[in-house]
Amino acid sequence: MEEGQGVRTAQPCYRAAVSDSDLKPDFAVSVAPMMDWTDRHCRLFHRHLSRRVRLYTEMVVADAVIYGPRDRLLSFDALEHPVALQLGGSDPDKLREATGIGAAYGYDEINLNVGCPSDRVQSGRFGACLMAEPSLVADCFKAMRDSAGDAAVTIKCRLGIDDQDVERTLPHFIETVSGAGCRTVIVHARKAWLQGLSPKQNRTVPPIDYALVTRMKEAFPDLGIIVNGQIETVSQGLDVAQDLDGFMMGRAAYNDPWSLTAVDPAYGDPPAATDRAAVARDMVAYLERVQDTDRTAKALIRHMMGLFAGQPGARLWRRTLSEGLTAKLAPSDILASGLGVMTTGQAA
Repeated sequence: MEEGQGVRTAQPCYRAAVSDSDLKPDFAVSVAPMMDWTDRHCRLFHRHLSRRVRLYTEMVVADAVIYGPRDRLLSFDALEHPVALQLGGSDPDKLREATGIGAAYGYDEINLNVGCPSDRVQSGRFGACLMAEPSLVADCFKAMRDSAGDAAVTIKCRLGIDDQDVERTLPHFIETVSGAGCRTVIVHARKAWLQGLSPKQNRTVPPIDYALVTRMKEAFPDLGIIVNGQIETVSQGLDVAQDLDGFMMGRAAYNDPWSLTAVDPAYGDPPAATDRAAVARDMVAYLERVQDTDRTAKALIRHMMGLFAGQPGARLWRRTLSEGLTAKLAPSDILASGLGVMTTGQAA
């Protein structure tokens, strides 16, 4: 499909740099896709903390989208917008089909995972191992773009893998995918070592190189370049991404979700939330609506463990929720009990 036929290829998905005061509207602040964490319940919770932050699904394998339980995998609440679907795969035809299915569900963006280092992903020839096959990634991108409709198509990658000379291979990778029409690349600013490091170690052991990501923006000024990796706060993200088009927070946003309330003020907007207990009450009401028909709703309890991180009573909050899960109570009752402890010192 060519430019002008409904696919967002003419401009990068996120273009603006940080201004001297507020962020421009299309500067990207997002929460990274994280397996077992950023499901629809987690995303709805995060949306209560920021209207501006872009949310991502867990990675979903293209085969699962095509052949699996689509509604369970892809359905989401309209409140989650802007929300992106991350796909895993390396077969252009399957990615084309999976992208079309995802776009029909109404996702704002479809993202291709070229960064996951797990053994399972490697065995399927996708994720970070695709950093060694930029031409295949370009073919996958073109196939996805052809069926994406109005959804943006983006790529999330690493600096490189194993013994690659990233000063040479990363520019070649970005040049190749941009030549295929990709306008936005999200770069996890560390290598992935496919041999010798576990996925957990790959999140912490390879050194961070934000400067290389910035040099990619200098080399490709017309592309949207977004940085990911070891960004702990919104303030740090703004500093790291001052010459880029956005930043992505991962585990820090999950473990201390209240940090997301700093996103909207960075754009000059009032914070989406000012009272942690009020957010918890909203989530109790949400669980009461969905828990009888959605067996996965209890996952929200785990996602909310960090709501009171750094606050007096945070340990009691976490313990109350954990004990509620062990007692096999209804999710709404577990959360209400934790809220009762935090607000009155007594279990609800």
